[in-house]
Amino acid sequence: MTSFPRLSDLAADYDAILCDVWGVIRDGRSIIPEALDALVTYREQGGTVVLLSNSPRRAKSLITHLTQLGAPREAFDDAVTSGEATFAELKRRAPGPAYKLGPEFDDPLYEGSGLDFAPLDQASFISCTGLIDYETETPDDYEDLLREAQLRRLPMVCANPDIVVQLGDQLAYCAGALAQRYEEMGGEVIIAGKPNPPIYDLACDRIEGLRGPTGKARILAIGDGPDTDIKGAVAEGLDVLFIAAGIHAERFSGGFDRREAEAVLAEQSLSARHIAPALVW
Repeated sequence: MTSFPRLSDLAADYDAILCDVWGVIRDGRSIIPEALDALVTYREQGGTVVLLSNSPRRAKSLITHLTQLGAPREAFDDAVTSGEATFAELKRRAPGPAYKLGPEFDDPLYEGSGLDFAPLDQASFISCTGLIDYETETPDDYEDLLREAQLRRLPMVCANPDIVVQLGDQLAYCAGALAQRYEEMGGEVIIAGKPNPPIYDLACDRIEGLRGPTGKARILAIGDGPDTDIKGAVAEGLDVLFIAAGIHAERFSGGFDRREAEAVLAEQSLSARHIAPALVW
């Protein structure tokens, strides 16, 4: 196996980390202990860790969920989520009404938003947190609904820009896949999460609130999604640790190869300063 950088090799160069969740510290079904242990050790040495997730959950809800899965609370200082950034957009659009598209377990996103909900033919926009059953459905199952929404010229607020995420040894479609399909139909999509600036503005503000002014050169972004984590961080001028064996694990079934990982990024005209198959200390 090709050698790769460990967090212990990089820690001294960065005062803070923006760490993705799915594909880095969680595989979709369970937490990844080695990755969380690395973050715990980094924090013990004085570093600040803010989770930066495209989860449609609010930050508090995400933290609660991770700790219920067994993640040590000592692994991170706080979290900033796409749900947090999206909540501001939803609150601005209240009372709507909105057509709610997504599973019931995402409903905490709407608490305090002031939104009303309505059937598609009475809604003023769509709020999409994901597929109703992400383990069995695909965007094809929503073709008719999206076509009707596009004909009605309803904008879609997408709470999770991820196209797919790791779900154990499989991949599952996210809200971003529906948003992508809707855009292809000519629909209007509003996204606040990665790779878009609003979520990074929130994250950098959170780091400053935790440890004071911190230059971007001292912040490391860690993620496995080229079109979200890597694209967004690069656009913000942040150094990146690309976790190659997250959603692209299948391409590395024979072992980690940095050149193959660079090829994955090059497919989207991207590059990363650091590349590893997994986050370890």
